[in-house]
Amino acid sequence: MSAGRILVVDDEPQVRRVMRTTLTARGYEVGDARTGEEALEKVRQETYDLVLLDVNMAGMGGIETCRALRAGSDIGIIMLTVRDSEKDKIEALDAGADDYVTKPFSSPELLARIRATLRRSPTAPDLGPRLLRLGEIEIDFQARHVRTPAASLHLTPKQFDLLRYLANHPNKAISHRELLQAVWGPDYGDQIEYLRVFINQLRKKIEPNPGNPRYLLTEPWMGYRFNLPPEP
Repeated sequence: MSAGRILVVDDEPQVRRVMRTTLTARGYEVGDARTGEEALEKVRQETYDLVLLDVNMAGMGGIETCRALRAGSDIGIIMLTVRDSEKDKIEALDAGADDYVTKPFSSPELLARIRATLRRSPTAPDLGPRLLRLGEIEIDFQARHVRTPAASLHLTPKQFDLLRYLANHPNKAISHRELLQAVWGPDYGDQIEYLRVFINQLRKKIEPNPGNPRYLLTEPWMGYRFNLPPEP
């Protein structure tokens, strides 16, 4: 039984061969693409669970490809790059990536990141609210949609897991480490930039004024709190 279907996108043939060998040995079905354009076409034609996407490619770059993938799909996306600055990480996450791995990386590290991206939050679906109204905003946890007076917005899997975890612990300050381990997995805990990006993405979807949040509040130096006002 397949552990999942992964598309490897890299313009280096040797990288694609090594990744195919490594992933196939762990039970994954593997496809590959040489360009961003080819990757988009393959995702349209076939079903994949995850894309491993190199940032630095000729033609359509990895960031642009990531944005295009995320615009039409909630497929898991891990960016691969030789650059390791916080600015580069934030750019990848802002483009819609779930995670970011710096080359060179070990096989165990990559496999752990793949498992973290494919995992779902352990929160049972029958726990916590299924429908939550925040003023004119309605969050449908079952459909993974946020409905506003102007539009219906889709939540990506990681956005959904993060928002559900916060909503299941209302009015409680939750540490960065607890959130990272609950949503991404036990190997995480120090990647605070992940939370900053994903919280900002969620604020744009559920806050009337994202620059002055009412519900997703920052607890300085500690973490975040989901402020759930009492019902009138």
